[in-house]
Amino acid sequence: MAGKEYPQTAERASPVPPPFPGPATRTSPSKGLAKDIKLPLRDTNVSTETREMWDRLFDQAYRADVTINTDDGGIIYAHATVLGVASPVLKGMLKESRRHNGQRSLSIHGVPHDAVRIFVRYLYSSGYEPEEMEKYALPLLVLSHAYVIPYLKRLCEWRLEQGWLTIENVVDAFQLALLCDAPRLSLICYRMILQNLEAVSATEGWRAMKESHPVLEKQILESKVAAETRQKERTKKLNERKIYLQLYEAMEALVHICRDGCRTIGPYDKVLKEDQAPCKYTACKALESLVRHLAGCRMRVPGGCIHCKRMWQLFELHSHLCADSDTCRVPLCRNFKQRRMERQKKDDIKWRILVRKILRTKSISGGPFFSLESV
Repeated sequence: MAGKEYPQTAERASPVPPPFPGPATRTSPSKGLAKDIKLPLRDTNVSTETREMWDRLFDQAYRADVTINTDDGGIIYAHATVLGVASPVLKGMLKESRRHNGQRSLSIHGVPHDAVRIFVRYLYSSGYEPEEMEKYALPLLVLSHAYVIPYLKRLCEWRLEQGWLTIENVVDAFQLALLCDAPRLSLICYRMILQNLEAVSATEGWRAMKESHPVLEKQILESKVAAETRQKERTKKLNERKIYLQLYEAMEALVHICRDGCRTIGPYDKVLKEDQAPCKYTACKALESLVRHLAGCRMRVPGGCIHCKRMWQLFELHSHLCADSDTCRVPLCRNFKQRRMERQKKDDIKWRILVRKILRTKSISGGPFFSLESV
C-alpha cells in the first residue's frame, strides 16, 4: 500500500468505476449495524489512565522507529510494534521496508496529513476527538478499509449513517462505500441521492463523479427514472384499489337499502325506524340521495341526466355481482341479467373485468350476494 494514492484524489489515472449496487431490498433501515451494535464516542474497554498512556506514547513519539510520510511533506512518528500488531497490512509493509539509521519509512498519500495522524493515533489507544472524526470521516473510512481496521471502519460507517451525511458529501461517501465494501452505507447514500437529486447534482462531488465515473452517473439517473415510474404505478394501483373498494361498499349499501331498509328509505314491505342505530355502511347516505333523485328526476336533455346514468350503472354492476337474481330485492337485477344474455360477449368484457377486480380487491368470492360464479 506504500505510496498509493487515495482513490478520490489520485491524479495519475482515473480509477475503474465502482460497481453499482443491486436493487433495494425491503429490509427495514432500522435493522443492521446501527441497531445491533452500540458504538461509543471513545472506546471504554480500557481504563482512562491506560488510554492516556498510549496517547502520550504516540504524541511524544518516545523511541519511535517508524516515520510515516504524508502529503505536503508531513511526517508522523510511530512504533513498528504497535503498527504491526494493529494492522496486518502495515505489518507486511514494515517487513518489506528497509531500515535507514535505525528507522523504517512508510508512505501514506492521497489523504490529508491530519487524517493519517488521527488514524495512527487510533491504532494506539482507540481514541479520537468527535470533531476531528466528523471532519475526516471519509478519509478514515478508506484508511480503515485499506489497512484492515474493522472496528474503526464500522465506527466511520455508523457515524455517517447517523447524521454525518450531507448534500455536499453524499456523492463522495457513496463512491467510497462502493469501493470499501460498505453495502449498508452505500444503500443509505444511494437513497439519499435519489431523494435529493436536484440539490445533489449541483454539488462539486457530483461534477467530479460525472467526469471520473460517467457510467455511475448514468446508472443513478436511470434508476431515478425507474423509481419515479414505479412510484407512479404504485400510486395508480392504490387509487384503483380505492375506487374498487368504494364500488364494493356501494354494492353492499345498495343491497342493504333494498333488502333491509335504512332509516328513511327501504322496500315497501319494511317498517322503517328513524330512531334506529346509525347505519354502518358509509356509502348509504350518498346512495340514498341517488335513489331519491332517480325516482323523481324529470330532466330531459340530450344524453340524459348524469346522476341517473350513474345510478343505472350501479344497478347493472350489481347484476354482475349478484349470485342469485331470483331472490334479489335490488330493482332491475334480473332484467339486466336477461339483457346480458342477449348481448354479444364482446360487449360484456369490460363489465367482467371490472367485477373481477372489485372482488379480488375485496378478496371475497362465494358471498351471499356477490360471487365470482356470476362473472
